[in-house]
Amino acid sequence: MTAATHSTLFPQTPDSADAVLEGLDPEQREVATTLHGPVCVLAGAGTGKTRAITHRIAYGVRAGILQPSSVLAVTFTNRAAGEMRGRLRQLGAAGVQARTFHSAALRQLQYFWPKAIGGSMPRLVDRKVQLVADAAAACRIRLDRGELRDVTGEIEWSKVTQTVPADYPLAAAKAGREAPRAPAEIAQLYSAYEDLKRDRAVIDFEDVLLLTVAVLQDRHDVAEQVRSQYQHFVVDEYQDVSPLQQRLLDLWLGDRENLCVVGDASQTIYSFTGATPDHLLDFRTRHPGATVVKLVRDYRSTPQVVHLANGLLAQARGRAADHRLELISQRAPGPEPVHTEFTDEPAEAEGAARRIRELMDSGIRASEIAILFRTNSQSETYEQALADAGVPYQLRGAERFFDRPEVRKASIALRAAARFGGNDSLLDDAVDLPSQVRAVLSGEGWTTQPPAGSGAVRERWESLAALVNLAQDFAAARPGATLSDLVAELDERAGAQHAPTVEGVTLASLHSAKGLEWDVVFLVGVAEGMMPITYAKTDEQIEEERRLLYVGVTRAREYLYVSWSLSRSPGGRANRRPSRFLDGLRPGSTGTAGRSAAGGPGGVERGFTGRAATAPRRTQRTPARCRVCGRTLTEAGEMKLMRCEDCPSDMDEGLYERLREWRAVQAQRSGQPAFCVFTDKTLMAIAEAVPDDEGELARIPGVGVRKLNRYGADVLGICAGQEPGGEEAAD
Repeated sequence: MTAATHSTLFPQTPDSADAVLEGLDPEQREVATTLHGPVCVLAGAGTGKTRAITHRIAYGVRAGILQPSSVLAVTFTNRAAGEMRGRLRQLGAAGVQARTFHSAALRQLQYFWPKAIGGSMPRLVDRKVQLVADAAAACRIRLDRGELRDVTGEIEWSKVTQTVPADYPLAAAKAGREAPRAPAEIAQLYSAYEDLKRDRAVIDFEDVLLLTVAVLQDRHDVAEQVRSQYQHFVVDEYQDVSPLQQRLLDLWLGDRENLCVVGDASQTIYSFTGATPDHLLDFRTRHPGATVVKLVRDYRSTPQVVHLANGLLAQARGRAADHRLELISQRAPGPEPVHTEFTDEPAEAEGAARRIRELMDSGIRASEIAILFRTNSQSETYEQALADAGVPYQLRGAERFFDRPEVRKASIALRAAARFGGNDSLLDDAVDLPSQVRAVLSGEGWTTQPPAGSGAVRERWESLAALVNLAQDFAAARPGATLSDLVAELDERAGAQHAPTVEGVTLASLHSAKGLEWDVVFLVGVAEGMMPITYAKTDEQIEEERRLLYVGVTRAREYLYVSWSLSRSPGGRANRRPSRFLDGLRPGSTGTAGRSAAGGPGGVERGFTGRAATAPRRTQRTPARCRVCGRTLTEAGEMKLMRCEDCPSDMDEGLYERLREWRAVQAQRSGQPAFCVFTDKTLMAIAEAVPDDEGELARIPGVGVRKLNRYGADVLGICAGQEPGGEEAAD
């Protein structure tokens, strides 16, 4: 997994300003050398926009045109800001401020609070959900977990669009938002939430922007001090700015125009948070003298992937579509995207896992493969399928790399070795930096060969292996670097959350995949109801879903697999159809005249049309419902249990414990983690259902054909009160 420009991890620092420009294409060079006045860069996916703007800043600094401390580069995530700082440092432009909007505003607010407001600055709360829950309790409004999350989102949207509680109902109606509760109730909750914050003397992240805007508006002396500090601004991902962020940017600028913005209206996928591409599309109107540069040379993806991406946008409508960029691939031809239909979601997941196993066996690294889905609830099915196939994986958005216990312990060990290594016998035979790191981390559990299987042990090893690989790259780029130098690099990366690559297939939502790329991408669940998502009703919402799929397609460098399933569950009604966005683009669909027929190059690769002959036939099933309360189930974990998480369980505790003991023995025999045999939820489902035959056992999600054939007899025997092998279990 890498960021959007695939480059050497530690490139050599250019020796002059002119050397900074080497390797840039004509359009990128135009961006880099146009250092005065407003500049708008319209940059398509994979066209090297981050490269263009970092080289722009570095060229200005190295040429003596820009002072590093006078430049403020802003983006939207800490990872992107950290990457930008790292690139600028490598280009010899250390000292430039690269921050998120919130980070830059918070820094200014903390500095000016005593002068502009007085007293101590209120505490910043990381998560506002609990505050919203308390506000709901104060209003005597009962919210379930989903409503609590959605109401929190409505409050965030209101604040970034500068909507006060009293104006929420009208503003929400005008924006076409589907409120989770009556708009009047949302307004009441929003007002109570604000009162509660004042009573507790706390602020949230949106307040950071609002308060900074208020200070800059009300205190001209403070505004002038900020403007004297920062003379030049660069804004990345400009299509994602909210009205509040634009207001803050205007106050930073004042009446000056040394501003460079970079964006792509076709990658606007966060409008639900208040982001709008209007500021990007109206830039020339607001700044009539602006230089506009279009980057359309795609260095990331093959012509085949780019062709599909362009085809998606060619069918788009709306203002963003009117300004779409036609990408031109700069890479050699590659394989055609593969479109595959499966009978159900578990079959789709098994098909993806099987193909990934084949790709890895052919030499492609797991870290260069991703499975992207529309909602996080789809993840569990793919986690199970990958575990069954013995494929290591990592969840994008899960625990951050530098927060992992093994990484924290490894960092402490490396720091200690850097300080007192002369007295450590482990380092006696270590002749260079990589061997020193290997020696130190061997004491933390790293080995030259990975452990068998997957699971927690493999994940810990992968974390340590990522540090070993980072040390090798660091030493190759900086001959003579010491252990202390590496520790300093790790500290900087930890501060920026700039993690090294971990060997594992990435599982991520389409939203969280923005800005990343892989050699191989599996776009799964591309069916009506999921893409576009069911609740996307208006034309604007449908078009944003199309853009989201476009972002997913453009994450792939070479191999792209697009799949969908005809039903959610095995044996379910096959009433799904492929996404309308694929019409005219997938082979065999309307408008694909001249394309190969199914089975030929680029044709449809048919997935499973049925189960293996050894598997019992599954009966027809209606949508999964909780067998306790009758509610329709949507979460994968709940569907596995066939009941809501909160509903009471009638599980046979003794049977569950016997199944766990049996699973532990099987895991030890196979050398795999226990969950690779069956997950805890699958065992719980078995202990609740107590199946009598293979047909009943096969209906339990998580019991696939392979596991049924391998473990079915043992499991059914245990359920019947027998020990594996046929003996009766003792009471």
